[in-house]
Amino acid sequence: MPGKEPAIRMNLASPLPKSIATVSLSGTLPEKLEAAAAIGFDGVEIFENDLLTYDGSPEDVRAIAENLGLAIYIFQPFRDFEAMPELQRQRNLDRAERKFDVMQALGTKLVLVCSNVQPAAINDPRRAAADLHEMADRALRRGLRVGYEALAWGRHVNRWRQAWEIVRAADHPALGLIVDSFHTLALGDDPAGIAALPANKLFLCNSQMRRNCPWTCSPGAGTSVISRGRADCRLRILSAP
Repeated sequence: MPGKEPAIRMNLASPLPKSIATVSLSGTLPEKLEAAAAIGFDGVEIFENDLLTYDGSPEDVRAIAENLGLAIYIFQPFRDFEAMPELQRQRNLDRAERKFDVMQALGTKLVLVCSNVQPAAINDPRRAAADLHEMADRALRRGLRVGYEALAWGRHVNRWRQAWEIVRAADHPALGLIVDSFHTLALGDDPAGIAALPANKLFLCNSQMRRNCPWTCSPGAGTSVISRGRADCRLRILSAP
């Protein structure tokens, strides 16, 4: 039709699939899924607010994604979980079970847990590791996994190395690290050490190529260049085992 703009499809060829977070797209949730498929992504991260504002069920979202040929790689975020006082700890574990219900309805096996921002959070990495171990144990019983990410504004954990030390201390096969270029570079942190991590413990890498254009790749998807001011940072996405 005259005046109609041609469809844009990105060249996203890579050894492993790439996805985009629904929070990075505009429109309703079905419109976001359609856009992701049209652009050429293999899958999406379902942002919880998009699901809450959608007039349909998680099963409906799963069906739409499947019809578009999209995988749902992750459900996110799960906020303010680890290292809380005992009463809240049990409530958080109950919350985790409900998140797992939603994940299974969506057909995804990975949830993103971002570092706690609450003033009541306890500054104790051992307690954080114990809580995440318990959550991962419950996830594993359902065939699910948990990824832990350091928010740049986290109360006690705001750098990827801190998050990694907690994941390593928890020592659970269903618990891994999630890294995000924004949260790493916003604090001037150095991502170089990420390349030395065990590939099977790096569950997801989110690379924000521009402020308003984040995309996600799984381990093994290659190399990306991330600009921050005048400095460029090359972040190598690890190969899966």
